Amino acid sequence: MHAGRRFTLREVLAWTRRDIYWFLFLAIVPTLLHEVLGWKWLTLPWVPIALVGTALAFVTGFRNNASYDRLWEARQIYGAIVNTSRAWGIMVLDFVTTKQAGRSVTKEELHAVHTRLIHRHVAWLHALRFQLRQPRAWEHMIKVYNREYRKWYTVDELESKLEDALTGVMPADEKSRVLAKSNVATQIIVEQSRDLRELLDQGLIEDFRHMELEKLLVDLYAQQGKCERIKNFPYPRQFGTLNLMFTKLFTLLVPFGMLGEFAKLGDGFIWLTIPFSALVAWVFNMMEKIGESTENPFEGSANDVPITAMTRTIEIDLREMLGEAEIPAPLTPQGHILM
Repeated sequence: MHAGRRFTLREVLAWTRRDIYWFLFLAIVPTLLHEVLGWKWLTLPWVPIALVGTALAFVTGFRNNASYDRLWEARQIYGAIVNTSRAWGIMVLDFVTTKQAGRSVTKEELHAVHTRLIHRHVAWLHALRFQLRQPRAWEHMIKVYNREYRKWYTVDELESKLEDALTGVMPADEKSRVLAKSNVATQIIVEQSRDLRELLDQGLIEDFRHMELEKLLVDLYAQQGKCERIKNFPYPRQFGTLNLMFTKLFTLLVPFGMLGEFAKLGDGFIWLTIPFSALVAWVFNMMEKIGESTENPFEGSANDVPITAMTRTIEIDLREMLGEAEIPAPLTPQGHILM
């Protein structure tokens, strides 16, 4: 997520400079052929090109609206995860008590139980963020302009390992058990449910409170499933392909239509075809790229939901609830980008 006031011109130009070079080349070649070699037949009427541009504007608008909906839904889901995580913390502290226990339980033992349940939830948050950052074939971070933009920031999930993130928040045997599974986050919730059942049998949780805690686990499963739906089901490829093809077609045709329009103004004006063709092509291309960079909100781009920072925020809240002394610092933007 871009955490600055706006994208600077330098950032935008760094992201799109290759496109600008290409649009200038597409404009220079027909202009030189028209003026130097006298190929006057290269000009095309502007009306059919404008019709293509109108169709492109509709398709791009539809795509960008759908991409924004995917981004906003992802942010709402993680907002729900934040709320449920805080609820989990206070309910663990207040529902898991010694009042129901038929045996003597010390404060230290009870605190160890609270710590185990809350730390395991932190482990779930780490597992979920790592799973959501795993690349998919349809995502766009592999493209050169996105890889270059990564020099402004780093994506922790791509630079580190889940095993390291789970160290200290899960026992070694439990960590090995869940890491052996295909869906680590799912298995961590299974461990939580198993632990709650054992605490119920020990008398540390009464039936009603056990059910309330289980409902939170079910809600966490629901939020995880929503994240996985967005992650694993891309923006429909037929619409994405159509938008890309229309954009390329339009940017290719623009210089030939501009030639005829500027030729009407006089011989000297024909050279304005180059900057104005590049400008029009750049505007439409930028609209296409904005939709492209928004449609996968978990891939690790500059426009993603900052799930790493949100995970750290939740972890800070939960550790403070436990009264721990060593609290990690909140994550700060890198080059205005918050991951």
